Amino acid sequence: MNSLYQQAKKCFLTTDPNLKIDESIEGEALWNSGKLTWDADEPVELLNEPGRMDKPEVVMPKDLGRRKLGSEKGRAALIHSLAHIELTAVNLAWDAVYRYRGMPKEYYNDWVQCAKEEATHFRMLRSRLQEMGFDYGSFPVHNELWKMAVSTAGDLKDRLAVVQRVFEARALDVVPGTIKRFESIGDRAMVKALTIICNEEVGHVSSGTRWFHYRCKQLQLDPDSHFQELLKKYMRAPPRGPFNEVIRLQAGFSQNELDFLNENSENKNWKSTDNG
Repeated sequence: MNSLYQQAKKCFLTTDPNLKIDESIEGEALWNSGKLTWDADEPVELLNEPGRMDKPEVVMPKDLGRRKLGSEKGRAALIHSLAHIELTAVNLAWDAVYRYRGMPKEYYNDWVQCAKEEATHFRMLRSRLQEMGFDYGSFPVHNELWKMAVSTAGDLKDRLAVVQRVFEARALDVVPGTIKRFESIGDRAMVKALTIICNEEVGHVSSGTRWFHYRCKQLQLDPDSHFQELLKKYMRAPPRGPFNEVIRLQAGFSQNELDFLNENSENKNWKSTDNG
């Protein structure tokens, strides 16, 4: 019987996006049917780069143009950027499974489900791109999300706090507005896809919160104050608002955390403890 970790590694290292999505969906089915072991004592390889094709070109965020919905190409560029985030999230979920061992089975349940849902998100967005005459790889992308995943990889609670609860949680703030933008131009396919994505992202951020709290409890750390410390450690600038407080509360954020985010959103004197 194959192990969950072998399946996660295979999905993570697969370069072709279509195959990565197929393997991710298959991996979730194998896991849920009990066909993958998860308690094997297997060594963890250092896998810091997921499999990816030569396209899309990776550039710095400042080198990306504005994505305006007023043109077909602008709409496609926005959809492409969302698709890239979702594919990166597939790799993040499998990395969370492969890299961090000795967690309860429920932890692996959460991230296997997340990998499958992120895979279906990517497939929906790529299909819309193809309907428009474009494809994944048609536009350049930035890789800041994955860079932060590598920076926080050495500590599970750091990864969950910053990647899931800062970077991925940003979708809770911006996707509802993006839905309205596509609604205003009558793109029903994108409204449907983004509504599914928005609803399921709440669950993904909730999983990040749940296991962040789990690790904090193990280490006798206060999750609210430690979350603030980790933001100061890794973030060169504070997360920018406005924040969707209603949805963030649903995803497990405390009012203390939301107050901290709101109070520091425009903090020009923010000083990262790691970057001076």
